[in-house]
Amino acid sequence: MKTIIFDMDGVIFDSERVIFDEWKELAKKYGFENLEIPYFQCIGVNAARTREIMLDFYGQDFPYDDYCKEQSRRYHEKYDGGRLPLKKGVEELLQYLKKEGFFVAIASSTRHTLVEQQIIDAGLRPYFDRIIGGDMVTKSKPNPEIFQKALEGLEAIPGETIVIEDSFNGIRAAFNAGMIPVMVPDMIAPDDEMREKAEVILNNLLEVKEYLEKQM
Repeated sequence: MKTIIFDMDGVIFDSERVIFDEWKELAKKYGFENLEIPYFQCIGVNAARTREIMLDFYGQDFPYDDYCKEQSRRYHEKYDGGRLPLKKGVEELLQYLKKEGFFVAIASSTRHTLVEQQIIDAGLRPYFDRIIGGDMVTKSKPNPEIFQKALEGLEAIPGETIVIEDSFNGIRAAFNAGMIPVMVPDMIAPDDEMREKAEVILNNLLEVKEYLEKQM
């Protein structure tokens, strides 16, 4: 079985960047500094782990829950209803995978209902056979649980399953799952660890399509 698993934020949608912009507005409004340090650590992890990271950095009295609600409200007001920008090459790659008969899944740290809604709003739901959200597993990336769950019930071999990720934690999770990590960097440039763990590092999803065509 030809199987490919996508992360969503920063891979399908240019959402990591717009979420960061909203958090920067909050940091300016409320006067907390050095946001990029904890924020970049949060990329690729689920909501519970994000909360832990932010409280560890700013202190347990940091009103994270209040700020998170305000950020979420601002984000959804701007980008709900199919207004979230797509990353370059998304539709071309998905059309190719559909034509070639791939089983295609999403394994995102974002909660399942939001992933489903954003994919539906973008008109992309028919391309995906399975969607796994971060609230459907107990352990966050870099633990491989979410990718393993995406393959449950399939005759798919982990070592022949490609995972497309932008985050360090996502690449680590795919590597830990024994799958084939393909990195398409978004906000953070790859380092030596990523170059070692990723099968290949590509600039965008159009290059992923070209890579798959060569492998086929």
